[in-house]
Amino acid sequence: MKSVNSRARKSVRAKARRVAAAAVASGLIAGGALTLATTAASASTLHHGATSYSFQTIDNPRDLTFNQLLGINDSGEIAGYFGSGNPGHPNKGYVIPPFSRSFVNENFTGSVQTQVTGLNNRGITVGFWSNSDLGGGMDANFGFVDVGGHMRNVDFPTGSPASPAVDQLLGVNDSDVAVGFYTDASKNNHGYEYNIDHNRYSSVVDPNAPSASLSAAAINDLSDVAGDYTNPANGNTDGFLLTHHGQFIDLAVPGAASTMALGVNNLDEVVGVYTVGSGGNAPMHGFTWTAKSGFRTVDDPHGVGTTTINGVNDRGQLVGFYVDGNSNTDGFLATP
Repeated sequence: MKSVNSRARKSVRAKARRVAAAAVASGLIAGGALTLATTAASASTLHHGATSYSFQTIDNPRDLTFNQLLGINDSGEIAGYFGSGNPGHPNKGYVIPPFSRSFVNENFTGSVQTQVTGLNNRGITVGFWSNSDLGGGMDANFGFVDVGGHMRNVDFPTGSPASPAVDQLLGVNDSDVAVGFYTDASKNNHGYEYNIDHNRYSSVVDPNAPSASLSAAAINDLSDVAGDYTNPANGNTDGFLLTHHGQFIDLAVPGAASTMALGVNNLDEVVGVYTVGSGGNAPMHGFTWTAKSGFRTVDDPHGVGTTTINGVNDRGQLVGFYVDGNSNTDGFLATP
């Protein structure tokens, strides 16, 4: 099961934060894509060292070699998982309650691997799971929601899935609308929303290039969606913020080889990761972005050049992960 870390580290495209999955999708397809306006904007200013943060490394004691923290709600509850996803080292999901450093296991029923990727303030979590631990991109993955301990499989009903199929839910808001993506047979990603209460699916697209490969990674209570897509103008992987008004804002850090937006809060503060250069050792830096302040680089001090920010709450707290000097992947919480 590929990890979020591998997705970011391989930069370009949303090739990772994904496991791989095949499943029969359930539910009804909403009638067509979301109604979107055709306005587009671009954001590209980069600043360093604005807000200061207090960083805490948080690793599940069951595995100190590989942890990723992926989501945080306003009470400080955190979603994540441990395990690299390599054969014999499966992903195992967990939730960390507020004001606690206990780890509550959360794994899809009957799964071999699970990642808990997002949660809202109402106790609902989302993520994806796999029924194998083969590694090397050979594991199928399936989206899921957990409502009060009742888990439900969620896969966008597509007629042309990748093989093995890839479908992941990555974020959820307080209206119980989740977002994610699936990969088609041509290896293109397609973003979608899933209404948990009504069991309905709808597409998330770039209104200026509806066929562009796109992954939806986060949604706030305004229904603004953040993610990444293939910019049709240059073929680069850029982040985006799609507002509920239909404005599609391209997010590309100046000079970066790729930019991926992975989280957004109700203040439209977007967080994610950008890569400088190419290759497996290309530096990766976390970022925050707002319309007022532009991009700001935020790296865990123990992982400068290996930091990914994956979630942000309305208090401005950040969660993510970095690679330390011993090549372990560690989760972190950053509090302004």
